[in-house]
Amino acid sequence: MSQRNVAIFIFDDVEVLDFAGPFEVFNVTGEVINPAPFNTYTVAMSDRPVKARGSLSINPHYTIENCPQPDILLIPGGWGTRALLKEQPVLDWITMQSEKVANLLSVCTGALLLGKAGLLDGLKATTHHDAFDLFRQIAPETTVIEDQRFVDEGKIITSGGISAGIDMSLYVVRRLIGDEKLKLTTDEMEWRWYQGA
Repeated sequence: MSQRNVAIFIFDDVEVLDFAGPFEVFNVTGEVINPAPFNTYTVAMSDRPVKARGSLSINPHYTIENCPQPDILLIPGGWGTRALLKEQPVLDWITMQSEKVANLLSVCTGALLLGKAGLLDGLKATTHHDAFDLFRQIAPETTVIEDQRFVDEGKIITSGGISAGIDMSLYVVRRLIGDEKLKLTTDEMEWRWYQGA
């Protein structure tokens, strides 16, 4: 089993649990299983500290220019996504990566960025419940699912708000490396996994 690179994109006003929850899932999986199935890191537009929600300061591991090529790319949400909707370099990078990665994941309003880039056209997807209407405006060709914690469309998987990203990430762990290794992760995290998609 080859190790997969998991890149988590961070930006100013990112929702903390949106990125930290999935980071914990993939990182813990990499710690409790030998050899580690995932190499998890954060990536940002620049190497300056990112100020997350609540003014939490995060130093990204890499920039979009120097990060290892991801196998899995996760786009979290938060109020910062609204500003990024107008940042064409961000949308272009996500689009470029969508052609290279095995899986593209979003948490919460991270789906707005995927929708704006046209990556969810013709697909089902979800986001934070407060953003359903905005999501429909941004991605009118996407079927918005309101009653699922996460939505699996094969290569692209989207999740609802904040803590839903943890359940989605655990789902990805199970899909990629199986139930036995998933249990090692949930036991270590002391997390009661919500399995329903």
